[in-house]
Amino acid sequence: MDELAYWVGFNKVLGIGPARLRALLDFFGGVEEAWHADAASLLEVGLDRRSIDNLLKARRSMDLAGELERLHQAAVRVLTWESEDYPINLRNIHDPPPVIYVKGELLPEDDWAVGVVGTRQASVYGKEAARHLAADLAHNGVTVVSGLAAGIDAAAHQAALDAGGRTLAVLGSGVDVIYPEQNRRLAGQLVSQGALVSEYALGTPPERSNFPPRNRLISGLSLGVIVVEAGARSGALITADFAAEQGREVFAVPGSIFQRSCEGANRLIQDGAKPVLTVSDVLEELNLSQITQQAEVRATSPTTPTERVVLDLLSAEPTHVDELGRAADLPAPTVSSTLALLELKGLARQVGGMNYVLAREARVDYVVG
Repeated sequence: MDELAYWVGFNKVLGIGPARLRALLDFFGGVEEAWHADAASLLEVGLDRRSIDNLLKARRSMDLAGELERLHQAAVRVLTWESEDYPINLRNIHDPPPVIYVKGELLPEDDWAVGVVGTRQASVYGKEAARHLAADLAHNGVTVVSGLAAGIDAAAHQAALDAGGRTLAVLGSGVDVIYPEQNRRLAGQLVSQGALVSEYALGTPPERSNFPPRNRLISGLSLGVIVVEAGARSGALITADFAAEQGREVFAVPGSIFQRSCEGANRLIQDGAKPVLTVSDVLEELNLSQITQQAEVRATSPTTPTERVVLDLLSAEPTHVDELGRAADLPAPTVSSTLALLELKGLARQVGGMNYVLAREARVDYVVG
C-alpha cells in the first residue's frame, strides 16, 4: 500500500488532528505503523477512547486504495508533512495541516504570496480596491491568495488571472466541491494559473465550521494579508487574527467612516495594521520589491529539507554516496537525485568514485522572502 494512503486515511478520522498525529508518528515511527497500531498502544500515546474508536472504525470501513484512486481520477494531488514541496510558508505555522489537497499546481514562486480578503457583501469601492491591488501584486510577480468567496475574494482572484498572474484559492470544502456555485467558472480558470487548496477530503461539503480553519490556511500560505473591506464581524478579520498569530504582516485598506462594511478594516488600522494606499506599501513592507533577485538567490540555495540534510553532511573531505544515505537515513535514489540537484546549483561537487564534497564553504540559508 502506498504510504500516502495512510495519510489520507488519518485525515478522515475525527479527533485526530495535527498534534495527535504528530504524537502518533513520534511514538510509532511512521504513518503506516500508526495506522495499524492496536488499541492498547494508542491509549499509551494519549489518544482518548472516542478517537481510538473512530480510528478503529475507519480501519474497518475505509478503502484506502479506493481513496487514492478517487484522488487520481479527480486530478488532485496530496501533499503531506513529508512532501518536499509542501509549501514552506504553511510548513512554518504552528500545527500546519498534515495533509493538503491540491487541484492545479503549486510552484516555488508561490512562496512569495499575499492574501487579499474581505466581505462577501462588497461595495463598488471595495471590489475596485481589491482588483487594483491584486492586479498590481500579480504584475510584480506576487501570488494572490484568497478564499473563492463572493465579493472581495472573487474580485481579487479574477484580477490576478486577468493580469496574467498566479492565484491560490483555499476552500472550506473538498477541492471537488466548489462553493459558492456562482464561482464555478472562476475556479476552473484558476486551476490553470494556480491551484485550489484544501485540508478537507474530497466530497466534504462547505459547512460553516470549516471556514475559520480555512482562513488559517489563507494566512499560512501568505507572507502578509490585506483586508480590503470588512464589517465588524467579517470572517476576513479571523484571517487577520490568524496572520498576526502566525507572525505575518496585516494590512488594511482604509474605508469610509460612514460605511458599516468598512468598520472592521478601519478598526484594524486603528489597532496597528498597516494602511494600504498602493501596492508599494505592501511590497516594501514585505521586501517583495526584489523578487527577481530573491529568486536568483533561491536557485542556488537548498530549497527542500532533503537538500539541506544532504548539504549539511558534506564537507571539504570526500564522502561516498552510500555513507551519505546511511547518515541521512534516505534511500540511495533520493540521495543521488538530491546530489544531482545540488551539483546543478553549484553547491556540491563529485570528485570521483561516487564521492562528493561541498563546493563552497559559505553556509547557505533558506530564502523565504
